[in-house]
Amino acid sequence: MNIGDVASASGLPAKTIRYYEDIGLVRPARSENGYRHFRETDFHKLAFLGRARSLGFTIEECRTLMSLYEDRDRASADVKKIAEEHLERVEQKIGELQSLRSTLKHLVTSCHGDARPDCPILDDLAGESDEKVD
Repeated sequence: MNIGDVASASGLPAKTIRYYEDIGLVRPARSENGYRHFRETDFHKLAFLGRARSLGFTIEECRTLMSLYEDRDRASADVKKIAEEHLERVEQKIGELQSLRSTLKHLVTSCHGDARPDCPILDDLAGESDEKVD
């Protein structure tokens, strides 16, 4: 498969595939004229990477997961540890986003949204709010 074919089949943009090649996550064969030739195994690696990235794993985590995927003597505990650490970060981010949502919701409901110039949203952004917002 050429890069267009593998991009279409994997759902990844060609630019992303080239980047993954540049950083050594995939190594397609090259023909004499320099064109990339992706094998079935390259396609599976790209699909794996696409799924891992869609779950929010970092490039380095993807590199480690790919290494573990290719190592048939791996311990599943190693894979689980990476996923658990990632899950902790996701849960922390969810907590931060919930707090952000609460703050924004409070600010939006506090603002009259009319022709008056006073605005609790701008006051909060400027650090001039008298009221503590969570």
